[in-house]
Amino acid sequence: MADIRIHDYDSRVDLDICLAREVAAALETALRERGTASLAVSGGRTPVGMFQQLRQMRLDWSRVWITLIDDRWLPVDHADSNERLVRENLLKYQVEAANFIGLKTAASTPEAGIADIEAALAAMPQPFDVVTLGMGEDGHTASLFPCSAELKQATALDGTKLVAAVNPTTAPYARISFTLAAIARSRNIFLHLTGEKKKAVFDAAMAAPSERLPIARVFDAASGVCHLYWAE
Repeated sequence: MADIRIHDYDSRVDLDICLAREVAAALETALRERGTASLAVSGGRTPVGMFQQLRQMRLDWSRVWITLIDDRWLPVDHADSNERLVRENLLKYQVEAANFIGLKTAASTPEAGIADIEAALAAMPQPFDVVTLGMGEDGHTASLFPCSAELKQATALDGTKLVAAVNPTTAPYARISFTLAAIARSRNIFLHLTGEKKKAVFDAAMAAPSERLPIARVFDAASGVCHLYWAE
């Protein structure tokens, strides 16, 4: 299991500011050491404030590649599209210069879109320099849902695919998600949580060796530096 560095904050605003600074610092290190940097982010409500802080960070964004950890198989202008969320809150001002790769294609299903997504993501510097994750109250992260029939394949550590199609039974919409193997290879993993309930779910997941929920599997398999950023 990876060493998890825990960062607690008194307010969500403080968390957003500090996490944005740490993400920017990790990207700056990648730019300095390798000339390019890659960032994969999660959607949902939790990271919005962090995105708005991150877009203020001074970097050579033209040398940064950005993608999503997962997305719902919806038009990118749909209210529930993660790509829309990222475009509206992160890819603004100087971050417009970044190289962005969305996960939604013109294919009718995520299964049919995998080949094109894999080809597009192959252009990004890998392993990914920074991954930011969220977590649901069922212990899912990315779109790796405990309920999905695709979970075993999507969490196989010997898999070579970057993405997998997922059809959760406890959440709406078909989805495309990074595989566990792709996440685990990342150089820096930041888990962003808010609220006592999710912190309790995380603690319980990490303490349950007989039933490893997806979020625990990430930290079991991670090869890079792992951080938990949390505020009530």
